[in-house]
Amino acid sequence: MTRSPLLDADGAIGRQDGAESDVPAHFGDPFAEQRAATRRAVVIDRSDRGTVVVTGPDRLSWLHLLLSQQVADLPVGSGTEALVLDVQGRVEHHAVTSHVDDAVWLDVEAGTAAALAGYLEKMKFWSDVVVRDATDEFALLSLVGPQVADVLTAAGVEMPAGDAGPLTGGGIVRRKPWPDGGAVDLTVPRAALVDWWGRLRGAGATPAGFDAFEALRVASLRPRLGLDTDEKTIPHEVGWIGTAVHLTKGCYRGQETVSRVSNLGRPPRQMVLLHLASGDDALPPPGTPVLTAEGGRAVGRIGTAVRHHELGSVALALVKRSAVTAGGELWVADDRDEGGTPGPATVDPDSVPPDTGEPPGRAAVKRLHG
Repeated sequence: MTRSPLLDADGAIGRQDGAESDVPAHFGDPFAEQRAATRRAVVIDRSDRGTVVVTGPDRLSWLHLLLSQQVADLPVGSGTEALVLDVQGRVEHHAVTSHVDDAVWLDVEAGTAAALAGYLEKMKFWSDVVVRDATDEFALLSLVGPQVADVLTAAGVEMPAGDAGPLTGGGIVRRKPWPDGGAVDLTVPRAALVDWWGRLRGAGATPAGFDAFEALRVASLRPRLGLDTDEKTIPHEVGWIGTAVHLTKGCYRGQETVSRVSNLGRPPRQMVLLHLASGDDALPPPGTPVLTAEGGRAVGRIGTAVRHHELGSVALALVKRSAVTAGGELWVADDRDEGGTPGPATVDPDSVPPDTGEPPGRAAVKRLHG
């Protein structure tokens, strides 16, 4: 990843632990930045993310065969999310997908664009498409807050009528469905990143760091690939069914697992929000074990842990369904876990997925058996 030039902006502070240090972590007061994102508008440097662009007349029909989402007839100006799964239905890639003019833009996790572009390139065969890893060409800035529209107007940027639209000078602008209050992503030419930062600042956006964005993301129960997922994660476990997976589309790699779990069973784990008792202690890193309160049996893993301006210390965690009880107590990394932060954790009841009853396929099997 390329070090963002905005780390040299006035007041920018990088991560002290070295993680996510390619973009500013904050500008002096992460909590104030979070509050500003809920009351006004902030601009956040997310230029560590990757960009893959697919063009060519077959782009939609071809991507439809490879992605978990229905994109064969994705209208120009529309956006969605999509996954690439392995043959066992486990998540390999997650992409925020936008169809703008004659191209499909895939916004992906930092460090994954080359691998995704490489996979897509291998699957071209005779399809008339062009796949380009455009990470070195474009960078991402996010505007978050109820005054986002005002900032865009002052900056001379037209809000797209749909989900996404072209950005004058190159790139795209797209609406984000979260966090509450309004948000927009701008994919801008990487060479113009500093200029765009200054333009949005001049239009009224307050600078905010990556820490503020992550806190808002965790509170919105939005997972990140590689942090809140592991090599065994299937879409049902982290809430990507619906947002990134279409349950009635045609064949794609991993569809059998998606269909089987949706119709006949339930996912073995589920993502929940944990309230931590870490206080001023270091937050547990991704992968820290989640244990039962009694007996210390491992039942899950911590993903992203943050300090939220209202919720306190919280974390997304993948936990076995049998161990999840709304308001129930778990334990995060007891003394036996080297490097862990010991302490109790409480499951946020609002994060527990509702019980939708018996899966339709299982109910049908029972009816057939009388």
